[in-house]
Amino acid sequence: MRSRYFVVIAATAALATATACSSSSKTASPSSTSAAGSSAAAVTPASSPATAPSSSAPASSASAPASSAATGPAVHITFQNIPPDTGAEATVLKQLMTQFAQTHPGSTLTINDVPQNQTDQKLQLEGAQNALPDMFFGPGTPAAQKQMCDQGLSLNVGDAVAKLGDTAAFNPAAVKVIENQQGGKLCAIPFELNMEGFWYNTKIFSANGLTSPTTWDALVSDAAALSAKGIQPLAASGLQGWPLTRLISGYIFRDQGPDAMQKIADGTTKLTDPEYVKAAAAVAALGAKNYFGKGVASLDYSPAEAEFLTGKAAMFYMGSWVLSDFNTASLNQIGDGNIGFFPFPAVAGGSGSIDQTPENAGQPVMISAKSYNANPAMADWLKYVVENYGAAAIALGDLSGFAIAQTPASLPNTTKLAIAELAATQTPVGWFETLFNAKATNVSQTNAARLVTGSLSAQSFMSTVQAAVPGS
Repeated sequence: MRSRYFVVIAATAALATATACSSSSKTASPSSTSAAGSSAAAVTPASSPATAPSSSAPASSASAPASSAATGPAVHITFQNIPPDTGAEATVLKQLMTQFAQTHPGSTLTINDVPQNQTDQKLQLEGAQNALPDMFFGPGTPAAQKQMCDQGLSLNVGDAVAKLGDTAAFNPAAVKVIENQQGGKLCAIPFELNMEGFWYNTKIFSANGLTSPTTWDALVSDAAALSAKGIQPLAASGLQGWPLTRLISGYIFRDQGPDAMQKIADGTTKLTDPEYVKAAAAVAALGAKNYFGKGVASLDYSPAEAEFLTGKAAMFYMGSWVLSDFNTASLNQIGDGNIGFFPFPAVAGGSGSIDQTPENAGQPVMISAKSYNANPAMADWLKYVVENYGAAAIALGDLSGFAIAQTPASLPNTTKLAIAELAATQTPVGWFETLFNAKATNVSQTNAARLVTGSLSAQSFMSTVQAAVPGS
């Protein structure tokens, strides 16, 4: 899955029925996958095998409800994806193209994988050449997404879908998230609406007499108990960095309240203030005790996730985009029924609350305005995607940013947990880099591993990041 970026919203009423899933950030070598309208499913290269959903998630039929679009000309879509091809977006889009081609014979979907750490640079080059792919995961920061939208490089999806008469297909909460980060415009398809927190191995916890912690002190105590028995307490990608800085912001929000990072952006407080350094020190202490395991600094997203899904690590902080992998039997070796969830725990004496949940709309998928305007058939494809994506995603146990007319009677345990957490949220909050620019985000995430491995003190880490924050 890929790293998730977002802007916090106050709208929570629609979240109980919200649907969304992952992207996290699995990096891999560039590859290409093609899905065509044939009797066979999408063809995937051997280097990136497609995996079927777990038997616990209802299979989605290749003859799902068709869009109202009439039989029309073929369309050939290139989708620039962040690996893996088994992620929710790629999986559902391949399925939808197979269905779409039944009424638009010859239509194809080609998926080109670009590792997340190369995505922004590639988009800058493609944008400068006015040669963006038809569909693509947008830049990693809200500021860069807004710029691409303002420059007219990406399609104003909100306007386009309104002309197609399908605005009601979107979940209003997901739309609001993206509009907030893109200057009031909807220049991306809301494939996701995510929540974040700790997923844990209930079998390991039960076998060791532990229950899900509700306070930070209890989490540290549980980690110590697991470590003493030779069990790695936590899995996280130090190479990506953001899974570690998510822990810092989680602590800050619980200790200082939901507006703590807004105060940094406003310049009324600084990351070097003692109460903020305290959060970095708390996360550094986990690393000092080796609770993230050996080699955390060089561990990428997929291997970190595998530590949890193979039973090596007991806890994994991540967003609901991970459901796609949880619901993939070949990846989830511990079983859907052995995964529990708990929100970021309370900090003693803190002014935050555990019902203040980090939420986001993922790293959004955007559409090339040039491609859309030059090819009328793309409107048929967009209409089909908007009308059918949500139902196809939830049938696989994944959540999305689309309204769902009917939730399947049988859903994976982890999907139910995510839906329940969204419903329980009183105040959505952001993440550490929510309001940072690209420079501060990069400085934060590239130095996070040094914080937990001890080569950078909590004070030095926060000072380094603060220096990169605009206005410092």
